[in-house]
Amino acid sequence: MKHLRSTVALATLVVAATVLPASAHAKADDSFAPPDRIELPNGWLPEGITSDGKSLFSGSRADGSILKIGIGSGRKKTFAGAPGRIAVGIDHDVKRDVLWVAGGAGKEIRAQDADTGKVLRTYRFPSTGPRFVNDVTVTDSAVYATDSLSRELLVVPLSTRTASLPAAWRAKTLPLTGDLKLATGNNLNGIVSQGGIVVAVQSNTGRLFRINPTSGRTKKIVTGGRTFVNGDGLELGPGGTLYLVQNRDNRIRVLHLAKKAKSARLVDTINRREFAAEIDVPSTVALVKGSLFAVNARFGVASPETAAYWITRADAD
Repeated sequence: MKHLRSTVALATLVVAATVLPASAHAKADDSFAPPDRIELPNGWLPEGITSDGKSLFSGSRADGSILKIGIGSGRKKTFAGAPGRIAVGIDHDVKRDVLWVAGGAGKEIRAQDADTGKVLRTYRFPSTGPRFVNDVTVTDSAVYATDSLSRELLVVPLSTRTASLPAAWRAKTLPLTGDLKLATGNNLNGIVSQGGIVVAVQSNTGRLFRINPTSGRTKKIVTGGRTFVNGDGLELGPGGTLYLVQNRDNRIRVLHLAKKAKSARLVDTINRREFAAEIDVPSTVALVKGSLFAVNARFGVASPETAAYWITRADAD
């Protein structure tokens, strides 16, 4: 879902270069010690997770609240939700420092301030039938979201020149054609973008698709006959690496995505025993400095309104 970056103040770089020997630089670079488990509030009902490189953001399906968590400090700040609001997939927009939040059955995408959580703009996608706005990805020119109940992408066009938010009326739907066929259950779910191409997973069939974001034409990605049923969140890593979460299977598939996303080859699997702490139905992941932070949605848990929830770390390598 995300391309991450870290920023360091120029003055800090100058001082470090002046007073620290090479061995001290190496030690500082190796000092990142990410937590293996991060507790979420009881009854949080998480699904989406993203990062700006310094903090994690976890959304709540209970009321659309968002929890901001400092990865190094552990400090937590809650952005309050509202009755009837839902937060499903979530992505951080570096250019605007905005969180784009998929609104589930609310048929909307929200742009929220990444520092305060304030809802800056709401983009609605009315329809005669139900929608489930599931996951979201940000590119230079648009925000794209999957609707798991329709053969459409939901689109918010963005300016490539300025960091301003578009007017609410600019939101539109993009009909999908080609190989994608709807089936019973959740259809398109996790979504990422690579080089002008959108990639999404269909949860119920386990197929991966590349989508032309201009025409809406879909093509099955060749995976050597493999399918990834229960496919949920997608996350891009370096060198064409694609992390695919299979939620109820409690694992993350590591794929190599070929140029123009024409094919994907399975290269590794992160199983339950390879997570640093207990895992229970992970839904989405955020990649930060070689660590994958997986949010445990715990779909099917007894008494979800009071159940415990947490984030679990796994090594990306």
